[in-house]
Amino acid sequence: MANAPLTREAAAAMLDVARQEAALGLAEGGIPIGAALFHRDGTLLGQGHNRRVQEDDASIHAETDAFRKAGRRRDYPDCVMVTTLSPCWYCSGLVRQFNIGAVVIGEETNFVGGSSWLEELGVEIIVLDDPSCIELLGTFIAEHPELWHEDIGL
Repeated sequence: MANAPLTREAAAAMLDVARQEAALGLAEGGIPIGAALFHRDGTLLGQGHNRRVQEDDASIHAETDAFRKAGRRRDYPDCVMVTTLSPCWYCSGLVRQFNIGAVVIGEETNFVGGSSWLEELGVEIIVLDDPSCIELLGTFIAEHPELWHEDIGL
């Protein structure tokens, strides 16, 4: 039986965790992108933020941090990856590789990653266009363009 679609209200509640993670990353001197992995029923499995700067590790994007902190599972179709920013191709690949069933995106204004590709593959995509997510990263990009371009690979 297929999972019922997420409501925008449920998605927005999940985004709160990712938004808090983004703020934590910024406070640590890093790039303000946060993520969380939830079970579709709303149970939080793991949360994290972009720690490329803090850990000097290019692979620690917010989604990978949340995914790693969630621990092992047998399967992921009943999981929801929630991220403050559209997932890049690296993180979109993680969603595809592990067959995560849904992705909630805080914003796609500052960057559009692989969400259309994921949607074509049957992943449920919800874009919330959250003003606080747009402003947080937009301000960071304006103040630190060199760090943003390094992070996004431009």
